[in-house]
Amino acid sequence: MINPKRSRLSSLWGGQQLNVPGISGPVAAYSVPANIGELTLTLTSEVNKQTSVFAPNVLILDQNMTPSAFFPSDYFSYQEPGVMSADRLEGVMRLTPALGQQKIYVLVFTTEKDLQQTTKLVDPAKAYAKGTGNSVPDIPDPLARHTTDGLVKLKVSTNSASSVLVGPLFGSSGTGPVTVGNTAAPVYTAPAATAAATAAPAPAKKAEPVLNDTEEYFNNAIKQAVKRGDVDKALKLLDEAERLGSTTARSTFISSVKGKG
Repeated sequence: MINPKRSRLSSLWGGQQLNVPGISGPVAAYSVPANIGELTLTLTSEVNKQTSVFAPNVLILDQNMTPSAFFPSDYFSYQEPGVMSADRLEGVMRLTPALGQQKIYVLVFTTEKDLQQTTKLVDPAKAYAKGTGNSVPDIPDPLARHTTDGLVKLKVSTNSASSVLVGPLFGSSGTGPVTVGNTAAPVYTAPAATAAATAAPAPAKKAEPVLNDTEEYFNNAIKQAVKRGDVDKALKLLDEAERLGSTTARSTFISSVKGKG
């Protein structure tokens, strides 16, 4: 377990692997105390000397091992090297565990899709020129290939005096807080419409039982999304299915992630 204001460095060379569709290579897993208020998690993946980097995806699970938030690899942006830091992919995740949660779990992994991509770096000569105020040379920037191995660091900090914040159930490109764990009324923030209304939404009505055909459609779509490695899509399908009254979408998602779907 990672204590607040601490960080943990994990090497993925020859690490533990999960036989789950969509996940490629070793994974890193952490447990974090969840009864201390809002958490700020900073995940860093360093570019190594062979000009390769591990492109992380992060799945947050509550104490019951229920998926609660997902941050895809494009959430972790490239950061240029500094005096005390190397080239890296980095992202900051703000989480607010629901009341009653004692700990949450953080699963870090990469996907087959990520392995087919690269990250554009800043050439060291350019970085040096910028740092010294000299003219930046017109030279091409190197590309870091994405690999299943790498070095990731998770730093955990907390603000115990912070108020309870409510955010989207699933991770997105934003940096707002995410609620982890079961709450009375989980909220999913959908993309803004072309003409977004400014008035407060009406209280949500209790969903009617979903039709069998609709239930089957969502369950099949969730299985296919997990099989393709698109966990973000599967989570959104799960949320939409439960909003419509599905009682089997969550178990379908969990069994699919565990490789039993």
